[in-house]
Amino acid sequence: MIHYALICPAEHEFEGWFRSSSDFEAQAAAGHVSCPVCGSTQVARALMAPNVQPARGRAAVPAAETGAGSESAPAAASAPVPVPVPAAPPPALVAPHPAQAVLLAALKEIRAKVLETADYVGTDFAEEARRIHYGESEQRGIYGEASAEEAEALIEEGIDVHALPILPDDRN
Repeated sequence: MIHYALICPAEHEFEGWFRSSSDFEAQAAAGHVSCPVCGSTQVARALMAPNVQPARGRAAVPAAETGAGSESAPAAASAPVPVPVPAAPPPALVAPHPAQAVLLAALKEIRAKVLETADYVGTDFAEEARRIHYGESEQRGIYGEASAEEAEALIEEGIDVHALPILPDDRN
């Protein structure tokens, strides 16, 4: 596992554990890594100090164990001596800026209103949006799933579409 210090565009710092560097890159590119404070998925690795153990922190291995000083004795493999690692302090909770709380509440309200008043059409969103736009289906609010390419094609056809905001609670 790899431990990364992470940072979002709002300069909120937090940390994450990943199987590998490529695992972090794949998760970040897919939008699965988000800031716990503001929910931004534009997350990057922050600068980290290297975890280097100083020489005085390692226990000295006596010469007799290494076979030094004896021409005929084979060198014995010595196991590394574990160095105790101090416990990291718990991450500090950062209070959100009051404006963030107001914005988050407004986004939650908008999302709740859409979910309450619009029809869920699932993966048929693009097709149903076209039918409504061209008068082949009744005029109503809908929501569902569409790929970025489908949404772009709808916009190019002059069909208004908007993504529902993904809120921090949606990822927990």
